[in-house]
Amino acid sequence: MTIKKRLLLSNIGMIIIPILGFLVIEIALGYILFFLLRGNIEDELQLFMTLRLIGMLLVIIITNGLLTYFVSKSIIHPIKKLMNAAEEISNGNLNYQLDVTNKRDELDQLAETFESMRKKLLQAKKLQETYEENQKELIASISHDLKTPITSIRGYVKGIQDGVANTPDKLHRYMETIDRKALGMNQLIEELFLYSKLDLESVPFEMEEVDLNAYMEDYIEELQFELEQEGCTVFYEKEQGKSYIVEADREKVKRVVDNIIQNSLRYLNKDIKKIEIYLKAKADNVTVEIKDNGMGIPEESIASIFDRFYRIDASRSLTTGGSGLGLAIVKKIIQGHGGTVWASSKFGEGTSIFFTLPTPYQRRGTNGENPNHRR
Repeated sequence: MTIKKRLLLSNIGMIIIPILGFLVIEIALGYILFFLLRGNIEDELQLFMTLRLIGMLLVIIITNGLLTYFVSKSIIHPIKKLMNAAEEISNGNLNYQLDVTNKRDELDQLAETFESMRKKLLQAKKLQETYEENQKELIASISHDLKTPITSIRGYVKGIQDGVANTPDKLHRYMETIDRKALGMNQLIEELFLYSKLDLESVPFEMEEVDLNAYMEDYIEELQFELEQEGCTVFYEKEQGKSYIVEADREKVKRVVDNIIQNSLRYLNKDIKKIEIYLKAKADNVTVEIKDNGMGIPEESIASIFDRFYRIDASRSLTTGGSGLGLAIVKKIIQGHGGTVWASSKFGEGTSIFFTLPTPYQRRGTNGENPNHRR
């Protein structure tokens, strides 16, 4: 019952109950004085009027007192609970749970809203703690990844200064090593910058309709020359008679495929190196599979390969293990498209990376709007 109805019934009760009480008192007093006690009306009338007045006052006082008590209790008690909860939360105790009753009045709705706010604050606090922990891990990872090449560069520079590189050939090798380390650091910084912007959703996505089949054919034609230098062959296959129109950012998709290919090349350890690309079309998306015949991924590591700074190579070398951000960037970009990314692998046999891109109809929805045309 709402507070409004409760107060209305209380006011009605303060009128009806005293009237009924007056009638009961008059009947009871008349019966006692004039029937049971056989009193004379003229002699007992003054006593009757006095007792009736006292009875009326008692009925009014008791009625108002009881109704006021019960109505105020039903309002003040929940308010006190809300005040206690607000004080606990203001003191930082977000685990203080407010009991919500089933009365369904305004105060109960307020309590539900308050409890919902508490849960959101608690969730925000946990997210903030997770964010701060991730920031600590991020700083630690950056420090580690930058410290190693910087220390190496300083060592080689010191060697040059001290005359250790005393031949043109040795000097050339020292300079090549310094250049390679510097390039690795530059790559790490660029990927870190991109990942941070993707994480903050501050990278605009230039969405357009793309024929993914034609896009992949052009991409593979450009890629083949590079793969031939790596001693690797590429195989491409699609389902015939299917539409591969997706809504995507061309440059972002290229970054996705580049990162996956580079990651595959890093772990290709067979004499005959192969990369296979497959397209599969569904009504709401197109699935791309990029498969290699490399060393594969241990089963316990598959779930972690899209985490930032995760490397299967525990040495954390930029040369052998990459920056540790390539697949994390892939995941962020695909999620920005409204797609999903996952992997399957058999250790020692190879790895497949899958990702989906939505069709224009699926991305825009039935109302024809595209909510993420630019982000």
